Amino acid sequence: MAVIRITKQFSFEMAHALMHYDGLCKNIHGHSYRMDVTVQGTPETDQESPKNGMIMDFRDLKRMINRVIIDVVDHALLLCENSSPELVHQLRLNYNKILLVTYQPTTENLLSDFAERIQSNLPPHIQLFSIRLRETDSSFAEWFAADNR
Repeated sequence: MAVIRITKQFSFEMAHALMHYDGLCKNIHGHSYRMDVTVQGTPETDQESPKNGMIMDFRDLKRMINRVIIDVVDHALLLCENSSPELVHQLRLNYNKILLVTYQPTTENLLSDFAERIQSNLPPHIQLFSIRLRETDSSFAEWFAADNR
């Protein structure tokens, strides 16, 4: 049976600041992210299965990505956990969706984080092939499984 890839697109709003960065992105700012998630596998061949002909139901992929990524980061502010404790405290007085991560919240590092989350939640017969994360209309980063083995 042929290996097939399917892709689902997602969008979310998120803010971040890059600690110690030497440009404008050191300031808190937001993006309208667009993300394409591509998974691969072989289509179900059981004629009795409601998933016959599918490698994965798009609805199931959407639910999983929403649960492990979108619901977590949408309309959140991501900061490195090494950010100023005073700053984090002041922000938390007024805002409730502030996430501290162990890395600099660049698009590249977000991709690595997201890939790990997705891979650990996919069914065993489905593999993550790639993720494209678009930060702006003209800027994106990509993660490919083949590059990360």
